[in-house]
Amino acid sequence: MGRMSRRSFTLAALSTLATEPAWAGSAAGPAPGDAVGADGPVPGAHPVPGHPARGAAEMRGVWLATVANRDWPSRPGLPAATQRKELIAHLDHAVRRRLNTVVLQVRPTADALWPSPYEPWSEYLTGAQGRHPGWDPLGTAVREAHARGLRLHAWFNPYRIAEHTDPGRLVPSHPARRHPDWVVPYGGRMYYNPGLPEVRAFVRRAVLDAVARYPVDAVHFDDYFYPYPVAGQTFDDDDAYDRHGGAFPGRAAWRRDNIDRLVRGTAADIRRVRPGTRFGISPFGVWRNAATDARGSETRAGVQTYDDLYADTRKWVRGNWIDYVVPQLYWHIGYAAADYAELIAWWAEVARGSRTRLYAGEALYKAGAAGEPSEWQDPVELSRHLTLAARHPQVRGHVFFAAKEVAQDPVGAMARVVADHYRWPAAPPG
Repeated sequence: MGRMSRRSFTLAALSTLATEPAWAGSAAGPAPGDAVGADGPVPGAHPVPGHPARGAAEMRGVWLATVANRDWPSRPGLPAATQRKELIAHLDHAVRRRLNTVVLQVRPTADALWPSPYEPWSEYLTGAQGRHPGWDPLGTAVREAHARGLRLHAWFNPYRIAEHTDPGRLVPSHPARRHPDWVVPYGGRMYYNPGLPEVRAFVRRAVLDAVARYPVDAVHFDDYFYPYPVAGQTFDDDDAYDRHGGAFPGRAAWRRDNIDRLVRGTAADIRRVRPGTRFGISPFGVWRNAATDARGSETRAGVQTYDDLYADTRKWVRGNWIDYVVPQLYWHIGYAAADYAELIAWWAEVARGSRTRLYAGEALYKAGAAGEPSEWQDPVELSRHLTLAARHPQVRGHVFFAAKEVAQDPVGAMARVVADHYRWPAAPPG
């Protein structure tokens, strides 16, 4: 579908999106099996046209973030039994919302939520990096998720070392202290240098240790490859470029090749170590603006993944390098710079004909949040996203950011999604 016809389609689609509850005008009250909201049962909804029927497979996922104790544990230093109780509560919330997949962040900052021989225990567990928490969070998460019929995707941040720039705050055995030449400080954080072959090999070993130990259903990378741009600062990889970049027409091409090598190598490693385990990536939602590249989306985003994070996400999808992609489409329908309607259609076209499954990353955290525009104050906004996405057969489901909002649901946006779209359980895509 061409760009103009795609835009005409999305405009037409917007005119038919629901603006009132699907059960409005119905005399029927709550029925057995109705969705459960934050304050009790939510009345049953009529199926949305084009939405998968009862029993159809689709991704219904939630990100469970551990960096800075965003979702879990609620604070560092809790007793092991309390940490475990909180984790299981998040899994149970996912089940109650009729979700089927939990994407658990197990390597937030070059650390581990399992007994890794490569990296220290995460400080977000105990408050002290390297301190054993007294239990195995990843092993428990896999076991308890599977017991509830949930799939568990292990989420790794590839290159972020710390939310500060002081190596002395890392444990003495930390690889970043043993290999200071691997480290680039930038924007108030420390990162491993993606341009070093030894760094890429190390990251792959750290990831594969978890895959070898546990029957995780997927390995999941987020959007942090090269870091997001910081005005007035330079990511200093001059030495690595001088040593390894000579065959490339410029630094940008070399950086993209570095990320390509990590992605392809990790995919091969997973197939070798645990065949059948999936590999997915959740990039920033804009590959390139059409003003930059005719193949890009009709957006005016300030960040373009290809140019700023050096991640050619479109190539990975079209080339079937990864099993699934979850672009973070964290904007409302009609947003001028990055319209959800435009981007869901653009990504559907990218996925068309590939073997890469497309799921939409959804900004549940914006629903009702202070400072967000009026569209996000409407609890129906997120449900409209799913209605619109259902018009594109390439979209095989959604993943919601994040677990805290799934549990608390401050304005009822998640309950509305469940009532409108998740009336019945669904198996995740095979």
